[in-house]
Amino acid sequence: MTTACGLAQQAIWTVRGGRAVTPAPPHPFVVFGIVNVTPDSFHDGGHYITHEAAVAHALRLAGEGAHVLDIGGESSRPYADPVPLEEELARVLPVVRGIRDGYAAHAADHAPAHAADHVSAHAADPQGQPTRPGGGPLLSVDTYKAGTAAAVLDEGADIINDISACAFDPGLLDVVAHYKPGYVLMHSLGRPETMQDAPAYDNVVDALLGFFHDRMDMLVRAGLPESRILLDPGIGFGKLTEHNFEILRQIERFGSLGRPVLMGLSNKSLFGGLLDLGHGQRACATQVATALLAARGVLCHRVHDVADTVRTLRLTQAMAPAPRTEN
Repeated sequence: MTTACGLAQQAIWTVRGGRAVTPAPPHPFVVFGIVNVTPDSFHDGGHYITHEAAVAHALRLAGEGAHVLDIGGESSRPYADPVPLEEELARVLPVVRGIRDGYAAHAADHAPAHAADHVSAHAADPQGQPTRPGGGPLLSVDTYKAGTAAAVLDEGADIINDISACAFDPGLLDVVAHYKPGYVLMHSLGRPETMQDAPAYDNVVDALLGFFHDRMDMLVRAGLPESRILLDPGIGFGKLTEHNFEILRQIERFGSLGRPVLMGLSNKSLFGGLLDLGHGQRACATQVATALLAARGVLCHRVHDVADTVRTLRLTQAMAPAPRTEN
C-alpha cells in the first residue's frame, strides 16, 4: 500500500526472524539511533570509542525512543580510510554483546509486568514496533564486510546496513542470503575514499531508481526475501548538493519500487552547502527536513539526535491531515 504521496510507507519491512517493522499509530515512523564506535566519524567521531561509552550511549538513545540502534565501526564520511576486518570486529562486537546482554539481564531480573517499564517500552510498545528476544530495540550493524556481518548476526543482530549494496565485498551477498536479516540497500557512487571526486549523473533520480531495481533483483535471486529490504538513497554518498536536493524533491518517485525508504541526512553537509551552516549549526535544519520528508511518506529516519527527532515526528503526525474518505 502506498501513501497519497506515492511512497510505500505502509509496505511491510521484516527483519531477522520474520518480525515485521510496521508503522503504527499514534507515531507511525521508525527512528534509527546512530551509535558510532569510531574515532573519525564526521559528527561524533571519538565520543563513544570505548565499548562502555558506546553501550551507554546506545541505551540512552533507546530511552529517548529509538526503535533501531545502528552500530558502526568504520566511518563512511567522504575520504575516510577503510578499517581492517579485525579492527572493525573489535569495535562493534563488544557493543552488540553489551546491548544484548544488558537487556537480557534486565528481563531476567524483572517480572514481565515490570519489564515493559524499561527503555524497551519507549522503543517498542507505544509505537507497535517489535522488541528483540530479551527486550530492547532492534540491533543494526553498519558494515559492508561479510566477516563482520556474519559475526554480528551470530551474536543476534537483526539488521545489516550496507553502504555498498554488496559491491565492496561480494561475500556479503551470501551472508545476507543465508541469515536473511533486515537489509538496508543504499546507493553510493563508489567507495568513501573516492565517492566525492566529481560525481556526475545524467539524471540522478533515474540513476538511483535503475540501481535499486537491479540490486533488489540481485538480492532476491540470491535468496533474500524482498520484504527484508529497506531503501536508502544515500544522501551525501557520491552526490553534490544539487544531486542531494533533487533526490529529496522527487522522493515520491521511490514509491514505484514498492519498498519503504530510510533517510539518513542528519547533520550532513547538504545543509552547509545550501544554508552556509557550519557543522555544529545543522540541528534545526535536520529537524525541518525530517518533518517535511515524514509528511511526504518517508518511514525510517537515521539520526544522531533521537529525542528531538521523536518530538519532531510526533508533531508531524499530529498536524497531518485526516485521511480522505470515499463518498
